[in-house]
Amino acid sequence: MLSRVANSIYWINRYIERAENYARFLGVNTSLALDTANISDAMQWMPLIATTADEELFKELYGEPTQENVFNFLTFDERNLNSIYSCVMFARENARTIRENISIEMWEHINGFYHNIRHAATNRQNIIPNSREFLKEIVQGSQLLSGIEDSTISHTEGWHFGKLGRYIERADKTARILDVKYFILLPSMAEIGSVLDMIQWSGVLKSVSAFMMYRRTYGQLFPKKIIEFLILDKHFPRSVYHCTINAQYMLQNVLKAHRSSIKTPAMKKLAMLSSELYYTNVKEIIKYGLHEYIDRLQTIINEVNTEIHEAFFAIKD
Repeated sequence: MLSRVANSIYWINRYIERAENYARFLGVNTSLALDTANISDAMQWMPLIATTADEELFKELYGEPTQENVFNFLTFDERNLNSIYSCVMFARENARTIRENISIEMWEHINGFYHNIRHAATNRQNIIPNSREFLKEIVQGSQLLSGIEDSTISHTEGWHFGKLGRYIERADKTARILDVKYFILLPSMAEIGSVLDMIQWSGVLKSVSAFMMYRRTYGQLFPKKIIEFLILDKHFPRSVYHCTINAQYMLQNVLKAHRSSIKTPAMKKLAMLSSELYYTNVKEIIKYGLHEYIDRLQTIINEVNTEIHEAFFAIKD
């Protein structure tokens, strides 16, 4: 497979997964705002910007973190390269350049997905009052693409690259959302276990569609159990461990297609991370420091992405 095609398939999936994740936590935060009306806009909405690591750009373009400003920045603003609109636009551009390598159904869905968001961007004043329904459509659009891709693309090298991109992006965003709650929204000692604290923890779970599966597994909300579920759970599809082990499997299949050694840097890093997550426990994570542990996780995930780029996408002289 040409590196250009592999790169496009990989990033189509990363961009669409990113758009879905942003729509998830925007929708959840919009709902939580109704239950936490006594919290300032800065405390309610700025953490979402922190999740995307775009604080400087937001402050330059908007200044105040009001609900409308944050919504526009994360949803429609073309100047924000991580906005939902930008992500879907980049995914469409990647799909357009490799139309002959993807199914007609996949192209038509991505193209229609883009035009729906573009139309919404021109009517954003009508969208914001009904933002939860609009954001739900974004999530469903991403999930539908995943289904279309699974059912209309041969499960060969290109499909493996696409799934690899999704899992890498998903692991990163689950870790980021958890880090924002623990590091930025960490309440005072007096507020730990309070109604506000539990509302925020439930928001973390809902942001990754984990609330019901967590409740089925553990019942009551316990911060340590939530951390364990989102980082170490073997079965939940958005836990860091589940994403890591599946990314490892997808990369292993790519390497088989290339007849490459499993000791390549990206594979080595993923295998070591998967093994570490398999054998660690939540007590060890807390002892290490949750923020520090997540920061290290994200560093490794970024290094894996760089190694994948160097091994498969970079143009060699």
